[in-house]
Amino acid sequence: MSDLNKELVDLVWGRPTSGAVSASIFRRWTQGFVFSENEHTALEQFEGGPCAVIVPVQAFLLKTILFHRETSNWRHMTEEEQKTVLCSALSEILESACSSTSTEFCLVSWAKGQIPPTHTHTKAQTQLETQDVPVPESSQPLDGQQPTALAAEDLGFERFHSILQKRVVTSVSDLQAEVLSLFQTWRGCCGVLLFLYSVILTKGIENIKNEIQDTMEPLVDPVHGHGSQSLVNLLVTGHAVSNVWDGDRECSGMKLHGIHKQASVGFLTLMESLRYCKVGAFLKSPKFPIWIIGSETHLSVFFSKEMSLVGPECPSEQARRVFQSFDPEDNGFIPDSLLQDVMKALDLVSEPEYVNLVKNKLDPENLGIILLGPFLLEFFPNQDSGIPDSFPVYHYNGLKQSNHNERVEYVEGTALVLGFEDPMVRTDDTPVKRCLQTKWPYIELLWTTERSPSLN
Repeated sequence: MSDLNKELVDLVWGRPTSGAVSASIFRRWTQGFVFSENEHTALEQFEGGPCAVIVPVQAFLLKTILFHRETSNWRHMTEEEQKTVLCSALSEILESACSSTSTEFCLVSWAKGQIPPTHTHTKAQTQLETQDVPVPESSQPLDGQQPTALAAEDLGFERFHSILQKRVVTSVSDLQAEVLSLFQTWRGCCGVLLFLYSVILTKGIENIKNEIQDTMEPLVDPVHGHGSQSLVNLLVTGHAVSNVWDGDRECSGMKLHGIHKQASVGFLTLMESLRYCKVGAFLKSPKFPIWIIGSETHLSVFFSKEMSLVGPECPSEQARRVFQSFDPEDNGFIPDSLLQDVMKALDLVSEPEYVNLVKNKLDPENLGIILLGPFLLEFFPNQDSGIPDSFPVYHYNGLKQSNHNERVEYVEGTALVLGFEDPMVRTDDTPVKRCLQTKWPYIELLWTTERSPSLN
């Protein structure tokens, strides 16, 4: 790994002015993938920072559990089942990161005999390890033992990078077998980081640099320890682009990369409700009803078993998406000069004479703009999206302190999605509701708990 270490470290951690990565930030990233004792299908996050990896893995876990597994109780799993679904999720993310021109998958793990100390180790073994003495394989944690949340204090950033190795496999079947064989590594000390490094090397450092908007911005913020949007997008879509809109955009002669196809799991963010960004349809309308939810500082997951939420786009939804692609500033209108292009893109009649008639109807005051609402009413009136009026929903937050009684458990609720003209019970204005309103403007949420789930 030595020849890759510097490039890898610079990409993930940047080049700190002090010359060293903050020990406290690195320590927060040294946990493994550990399931909650209170919710068998939920991963636990011990400190702020690594949600950028843990939460996408949780989203793919839920996809496997809810839609690819036959069971009467999706919230209960044996340890063997946990092993299977976790490794399935990790393999799927690695597959999506693999370049279309390559079939090489890189898996980063500890060099042989170099297992860092955990709470399941003996004091004598810890002393051996901190002296860089190889540890016998018979001393490695056994199946059934719960790995520690964090690495021992004396592991350190430098030593961590000095005891890594990578293995390359060249087929999906070999990848799945190898990921399964490394289960104890993923759930033990630094499992999250080892998996992140595996994804990066599978994708290719140069490929990631070509997709990131600002190559000087590391994947992990050196001050706060949070993962970047590029890191989240890499894990969710296989592409480390910095933006969440659909397709690429030109800005002052610079091409800004976005999302190019429908994702398996989605992404919504509170930042869109504050008008800091615009999430495109490829993330907002994924293949499965599972959405990663972004707040200012943290990630969580909102999900449902209701597949009609992610059915094929109805014509009005497609029209909204196409119209908004001509409105990059999200103003809710376009110049009337673009109306013909929008109508062409939607396969509507776009002869100049007809377009002029439509312009006069949609812009009777001759203001030179076409509003989204009247456009949709003109061409796509009274269309039913097929979404039920109410459906069960769940929210996951992996941080203990963000859960009721500090127990990582799903919060259950009911979502009501009606039209703007429908009378309904108005629930409190909460961050989770404001975030979901970026997809369903008239959603209301009735939770079974006394307080709304936390996004932070």
